This record gives sequence, C-alpha cells and structure tokens, in this order.
Amino acid sequence: MTEILEGAGRLDLAAHVRPGDAVMWGQACAEPLTLTERLIEQRAEIGGFRCFLGLPASDTIRPEHADHVSFLSYCGGGGNRALHRAGALDILPCHYSTLPDLIESGALPVDVVLVQLSPADGAGRHSLGMADDYLSAAIDRARVVIAEVNDQVPWTHGARTLTAADLDVIVFTSRPPAEIVKSVPGDAEERVAGHVAGLIEDGATLQLGLGALPEAIAARLADRRDLGVHSGQIGDAVADLMEAGVITGARKTVGRGRTVTGTLMGTSRLFRYAHGNPAIELRDTRHTHDPEVLAAQDRLVAINSAIEVDLSGQINAEVARGSYVGAVGGAIDFLRGAARSRGGLPVVALTSTAKSASRIVATLSGPVSTSRADAGIIVTEYGVADLRGLSLDERRARMLAIAHPDHRPALEKECSQ
Repeated sequence: MTEILEGAGRLDLAAHVRPGDAVMWGQACAEPLTLTERLIEQRAEIGGFRCFLGLPASDTIRPEHADHVSFLSYCGGGGNRALHRAGALDILPCHYSTLPDLIESGALPVDVVLVQLSPADGAGRHSLGMADDYLSAAIDRARVVIAEVNDQVPWTHGARTLTAADLDVIVFTSRPPAEIVKSVPGDAEERVAGHVAGLIEDGATLQLGLGALPEAIAARLADRRDLGVHSGQIGDAVADLMEAGVITGARKTVGRGRTVTGTLMGTSRLFRYAHGNPAIELRDTRHTHDPEVLAAQDRLVAINSAIEVDLSGQINAEVARGSYVGAVGGAIDFLRGAARSRGGLPVVALTSTAKSASRIVATLSGPVSTSRADAGIIVTEYGVADLRGLSLDERRARMLAIAHPDHRPALEKECSQ
C-alpha cells in the first residue's frame, strides 16, 4: 500500500533505506530536493549507504556528507568537482547510453530510487517531469520507489508515466525545482559559435551539450528554418528557438515534429514552455542515444565539447589538470551517429585555450575519451578542421591551423621531436 505524506516532516527514510543500500535519483533539474535533503539529514540514522549521482544542479551533496555515505558518479561536473577533490567521489567511466543497461543487469545496483514527478493528470498519471534518461531503468529495478510530487514541476510528454500503484511513498510538495542558469559566453566562445553556426543548414537536426558555447551557437540560428532537436538534454535556448518557430522538427526523419530529449536542464523559462507541450518528448537513453535511431536521422549535427584535443584528433573530455571534471558522457554515441547520418556532421567545439594553456595539444594529459578514429570536425575560434578522411600528417596541419597562434610554434616543435 502506498504511503502518502503532505510534506517531508513525517518522512522517515530510515524505514525504507537499509545500511548498504544503493540509492539513486534524477540528476540536475530532476533532483527531488525535498527527498535528497531528507536523505542527507538522516544519513547517520540510516547507516552506511551509497548514492549514485548524476550531474548536480544543487548543493545538496557536499564532501562532509561522506562521513556516512559513499558517492559514485559518471561525471565530475558541477558540485561533483568538490567531492572528487576531497576524495569523496568515485568515478564510473562509462558511456552515458549504457547506464540503463548497467542498472537493468544489476551491474550498477539500485535498491532505492527517489523521483520528482509532476502532479497527476485526470487519469491519475504522473509524468517524469524533468528527466527520463536512466530513471526508467532505476524505477523498474529498485526495491523501493519514493516520489516527490511537486506542483511546480511541468507535466511533460514521453514514453513513461507513473501512477500511485507504481510508488511506495508519495510526498506532496510545492517548491521551485533546481535550475541550471545560462552561462555567459566570452569573446572566444562567440567566435567558435560563429564557425559552428556556419555549418548548420536549414532542416538540420541538432544535438547540443551544456554550457556557454551551445547557448552561443543556438543564439546564432535565429535565421534558420525547420531545425529539429534530438539530444540528451535541452536548455532554455531550445525553448527560445522553438517559440520563435526556428525549431519545428518538420524535416526530421525520426520523431518528426517533436523535440526529443532525455532531460530538461535549464530554468523556469524552459519548465513553463515544456509544461503540457506535446512538441517536447522525454525519452530514456536507450532511445535518445540509440545508434540506429541516430544514424536514421538525416542531417544530424552532433555538437559536443572537449577539454583538449591532440593533433591526431584524440579527445579528452574527462580530466583537466589532474582533476576529474567532465565525463565520457554521450559524445561518442552522437559523434558516431552523426557520422553515419546522411548529411550528418560530427562536431567537437572548444576554445583554443583555457587559462592561457593550449587546449590543442601534442599529447593528451588525460584519458582518450574519443578515439582519433571517431574524430570528425574540430572547431575553435581560429577555424574549422575537418579531419574526416585525412592522414595523420594532414590532421596535424589542420589542427595546428586552429590552435592559438601563440602556441603553434611549441606544438610544431613537439611534433618534430
């Protein structure tokens, strides 16, 4: 029988979470803040347990909470950076697309899942609100499903809804969801955005990552027509372009007329636009990152970022200056999908420097997140290097041309040694 509570005051998570359990919840804007805050409050009472974290948009989890909790994540972004620097976060170096299968198989255990849901519709169905991605798999696998039904969460369309019968505990709340605020692009980002935007034609379908650079790229697409979106996440910029009639999905070959995504990562502007909007559809990564779905999407332009790229096209998207700040993520799925798409473009965009250090390097300082065999189009503020079909010598020349001029002599010297 479902336990129903008005607010978290009487919620005793120690009655549901056992010592040694693995707990999981929605990432970023999908975090059920009331439940995660209560979980951390009761961590000593519960005893030792493990939490799997996605990309955080809140400061709920902090290093001092590792006194009774161990933390695991697929990424080092946001607040996870502080955890990793404090030695309180272990990393699961996996493709984002494989998370549902890892959960389903039990390789990535989940005993308790905390979910944030929209209020029920007239048929008693709750939408997943902000995210599906790997949550559906977690809901199906968990021993206990605890839901925060927040009346400020949008009702979103998608492949999955839940009813009270699917839930062990329901806590009703009313509070603003966590937000990811738009980053302000600098001059270099704006120049990169100009080069990338120049590659995008009318009718293309976009995959956009997080951060200032994708926002800057999107801002330069106001004069395009009938763009589509099929992406792991969307932010406010997508809502802006949909409302302006730029993104219509009218020419998509898969999911025509719909913006398909795994998560909403933005602000209340995006949440309001997504509420009840049938043009936005949430799906899990087994669809959003499916290689056959991506390859079947004509003119798929996959736009991903990197920490550094070497002169052969190898990409490090995980480690910067010895700290784990990124992720393997979904880049390889989309880059390969775009490479197989008819008219598709696999793009990796980055500024040429970070804190005066070159991001175009002779030798990567971190792991190879994407191999040189999967390298496509690399873009910096100094131009576009299309590496497809090029030899190693040809690639070096192209990559040197888009490196910062101040660093080109040193890179050329390293190449010759």
